[in-house]
Amino acid sequence: MSPFVAELIGTMLMILLGDGVVANVVLKDTKGNNSGWIVITTAWGLAVFVGVVVAGPYSGAHLNPAVTLALAIAGKFSWANVIPYIIAQFTGACLGAFLVWIMYYDHFKRTNDPASILAVFCTGPAVRNYVSNIASEVIGAFVLLFTIFYIAGAEITPAKTPIGLGSIGAIPVALLVWVIGLSLGGTTGYAINPARDLGPRFMHMLLPIKGKGTSDWAYAWIPVIAPLVGASIAAVLYLSIKQ
Repeated sequence: MSPFVAELIGTMLMILLGDGVVANVVLKDTKGNNSGWIVITTAWGLAVFVGVVVAGPYSGAHLNPAVTLALAIAGKFSWANVIPYIIAQFTGACLGAFLVWIMYYDHFKRTNDPASILAVFCTGPAVRNYVSNIASEVIGAFVLLFTIFYIAGAEITPAKTPIGLGSIGAIPVALLVWVIGLSLGGTTGYAINPARDLGPRFMHMLLPIKGKGTSDWAYAWIPVIAPLVGASIAAVLYLSIKQ
């Protein structure tokens, strides 16, 4: 389990469970059909938890190019490893989306709404206004990364001896993703992760899904560029105010 493999597998599991819950909610004749936004955001938070549990000990579980970029800007990650991590994340995202297609194969065949099919794979705006959509993704990614910088490990006081938390150390970031979805996700679906959106969008384009419609490439640049901008702002602000 190298850092590259950890990022790939962790991202794959995150997308399998994250896109999987969307499939369960929006595709026809599933057990979870129409179960709603609370189900989607909760499962996405838990999907992040699973990915972090698996990848954390080996790669730090970035699972997101915006996280990798922000940590590098803040001096907490080597720039030499940025591109390999991003490649692993995009590859894992594609594999996760492919597994969702296999898992829900019969339900994709029964679903006639192209928008619902696309929603399984990638995000889209509730109201298409590119300025507002960019702002939404920038703000969401900013909250994600700025908070991550301040997530502290457990320690025994007053000696401040660090102690490991094992798998439960992944809970804070899962709760963070959950609250971002609940509070800020209603505008664009809170991609906040270029790999999470672009990798599955490519799979939507490539997979033989009947009646799937277009992959909405006119919008696709926003959930790629805006999270990187938001993450960079978070890193610069963190550097400017840290003690």
